[in-house]
Amino acid sequence: MILSVGKAQFVKSHGLGNDYIVIDPANIPFTLTRDAVRLICDRHFGVGSDGILLVQPAREADFGVRIFNPDGSDAEKSGNGIRIFAKYLREHGYAKDDRFAIDTEGGRVCVECTRRDGRVAEVTADMGNVSFDDIETIDVGGRPLAVTSLSIGNPHCVVLVDDITAADVKRLGPKIEEHRAFPAKTNVQFAEVLSRAHVAIEIWERGAGYTLASGTSACAVAAACHRKGLTDRQVTVTMPGGDLEVTVGDGYAMRLRGPVEEVMSGDFSPDLIRAIARIA
Repeated sequence: MILSVGKAQFVKSHGLGNDYIVIDPANIPFTLTRDAVRLICDRHFGVGSDGILLVQPAREADFGVRIFNPDGSDAEKSGNGIRIFAKYLREHGYAKDDRFAIDTEGGRVCVECTRRDGRVAEVTADMGNVSFDDIETIDVGGRPLAVTSLSIGNPHCVVLVDDITAADVKRLGPKIEEHRAFPAKTNVQFAEVLSRAHVAIEIWERGAGYTLASGTSACAVAAACHRKGLTDRQVTVTMPGGDLEVTVGDGYAMRLRGPVEEVMSGDFSPDLIRAIARIA
């Protein structure tokens, strides 16, 4: 039996330290503008998170979601975000079954919730098919850098390294994110292949910066490494926040499995609502 709490104005959850705030617009007394997103996601002046998941009407699936980065921009798809959203839907009275589909701007995602002690502890998501492009080398700071560029509904650039601990993620990440080769910017992953079934990665996320974990990043790296013949179809992807299990299917159809935990639920204070009204 799923335990359900009341209709709080927001719920905050995380997938391996990658945290999102989930909001149903019917439950808040303001419009969620991009400025409001930035304030709510601010870890000093707001609630603090890596993004916001906004309940939306479904188009072709059972439910719909709009995904915001903490800078107020839109993200087409998020593996951790989708898993957090699935837990929210199942535990807060929206979804009646453990399997359902969610519309994102990056495509339809089917999910399956695994429960323990009446709570959703793990979510598996069919993330869609990876498509690769022709970008194999970019110039960064006057030096050529070998990359694998691809999309899984949102853009990714994978950089293979010999030692993940030596990867200069915070310096190179923003340069690659905003590189002219990627007009819409891109998510960036540095990856070290540890074995045919294990890869370690560090992530610089478009619109969010350095991130402890990312589901679409894990899928992107698994796809890139498999395409190069470095890994098998079943891969454990280790990130600073923990591990995700990725399966590379036929046609690079990606399946993602991992834990998700709720942190809190509550209401925005009158002070924060007034601050949101001021910036609006």
